[in-house]
Amino acid sequence: MAREVLNVGQVRIHSGSVSRDDAMREAADILESAGAVTSAYFDAMQQREQTVSTYMGNELAIPHGTNETKQAILDSALSLVRYDGGVDWDGNAVTFVVGIAGKGDEHLEILSQIALIFSDEDEVEKLKRAQTPEELYGLLASVNEG
Repeated sequence: MAREVLNVGQVRIHSGSVSRDDAMREAADILESAGAVTSAYFDAMQQREQTVSTYMGNELAIPHGTNETKQAILDSALSLVRYDGGVDWDGNAVTFVVGIAGKGDEHLEILSQIALIFSDEDEVEKLKRAQTPEELYGLLASVNEG
């Protein structure tokens, strides 16, 4: 059984809005607190964003580092933050910011799990209605079953 990539302490809900960079900073900070990345990971996320937007559609952005910055990753983990006020992600409206750190190729499997959940509009609506981080975590616990 693989270690859980997401635990309830890595899930947050904010009523307001933040900038894209602040959202990325929070994602990186949560991953760093979880022991998954070094403090260099935020810069890695920004590098990735400069080359390609990590906006995925369906109000989801998945900031993550570049392949060149793999040494900033210590372990696989996820962060999930819902911003009820939305985040302007290069002109796209984002509600969910999922930070990903994947050791080796694990991020690909994690990415596909997240993409699957967010490709279902009913699931996204459920995620938006969750009242607490615990409830939100419960709806996403399937990412740990990968």
